[in-house]
Amino acid sequence: MSLVNLLREKNRKLLFTTPSHSQKFFIFHKFKQFYKYDISETDAYDPQSALEKAQNNAAKIYGTKQTCFLTNGSTSGIIASVLACTQKGDKVLIWNNAHPSHLNAVKLAGCEPVYYELPIIKEWGVPDRTTPDLIDIKGVKAVIITSPTYEGIVSDIKALKEICKKNNAYLIVDEAHGALYPFSDKLPESAVKIADFTIQSLHKTAGGLNPTALLHVNCGLNADKALSMINTTSPSYPLLASIEANINFLNSKRGRKKLDNLIECIKTLKKSVSNVDFGGDDITKILIKKDGITGYELSEKLYEDFNIEDEKTNKISTMLLCGIGTDEKKLERLFRAIKKLKG
Repeated sequence: MSLVNLLREKNRKLLFTTPSHSQKFFIFHKFKQFYKYDISETDAYDPQSALEKAQNNAAKIYGTKQTCFLTNGSTSGIIASVLACTQKGDKVLIWNNAHPSHLNAVKLAGCEPVYYELPIIKEWGVPDRTTPDLIDIKGVKAVIITSPTYEGIVSDIKALKEICKKNNAYLIVDEAHGALYPFSDKLPESAVKIADFTIQSLHKTAGGLNPTALLHVNCGLNADKALSMINTTSPSYPLLASIEANINFLNSKRGRKKLDNLIECIKTLKKSVSNVDFGGDDITKILIKKDGITGYELSEKLYEDFNIEDEKTNKISTMLLCGIGTDEKKLERLFRAIKKLKG
C-alpha cells in the first residue's frame, strides 16, 4: 500500500497515542485535511513500511541507488551528505558564496572548509558555472557544487565527477533549483545519476509543499544513519505522503505534459518579446535585463507598475522563477508587462 493510500484509509481503532489531536480536533480548520492525515507510528498504522516502499519506488523513477524523502528542505540533505561521506578533520571544498547549509554541514561534521571562488558573468551580474579548473581538490574528501545556481547557470557535472573520481573525492551537488530536470529532456541534464549525492528542493520549482525535498545517493554509502542523526523521530507523514504524490505526478504523462507546456509557453514568450534580453541555461528561470535601466530599477518597475515580484535581482539583471505551478495566464500577464516596459 502506498503512503498516500495508507493515510486515506479510515481506521476504527480507538487510539490513545500521539498526535493528541486524534485526527479530529482542528485548531486551525483550514488545515482540516492535514490534521486528518497526521498520524504516528502505532500498531493500527504502519506508515514507516509504506514510506520505505515509496522511497524505493522513487529510486527506480530517478535511477538512483537510494532516494530519501526530506521534510526539512535541501538543508537537511546537504548536511546528511557531508555526514555520510566524511570523518572529523577531513577537508571539504565549498563555494565561498554558497548557501549557508554548505558551511554548516562542514562544521557539524567536524570537517575543515576549503573555499573556491566563482567568476561573475559581467554581462548579467550573476555567478558563473563551476568548472574543473576552478577547483583544487587535492587532499579534499568531498566537493559541494551548486548547480543550477539561483539564476539558472548549470555546471558540467560529468566533468566535475570525473575529476573528483580521479582524486577519490565525493561529489555532492546542490541541485535544489533543478528538481524538474529529470522529467524533461528540454531542460539541463540532472545530476541525480552522475553525482555521489544530489539534493533537490521539490518546493522550489516542482510544486511541492514547503519544505519538501529529496536526497539522491549514487555511491556505495547509505544516507539513513546520517539522516537519523539530524531528523526528528516524529516525522510528518502528510508531508512525506505529499512527496510521494509529487514525484508520481511529475513522472506521469499528465505531469510531463504540463512541464512541456510550461517550457513551450516560456519559449513563445521569449520569441514574442524584443525589448529585453534573456540569459541563463535554464528556461524556467527567466533571467532578463533591459538597456538603459539597472536590474534594481527593472525589478521596481515590474513590482510598482504591474504588481509582479521577481525572485532575485542584481545591479544588471533580474530573475523571475517559474515552476510546475506557473500557468499560461501567469506568463501572459508577465508577457504584457514586459512589452510595456520603457527605459
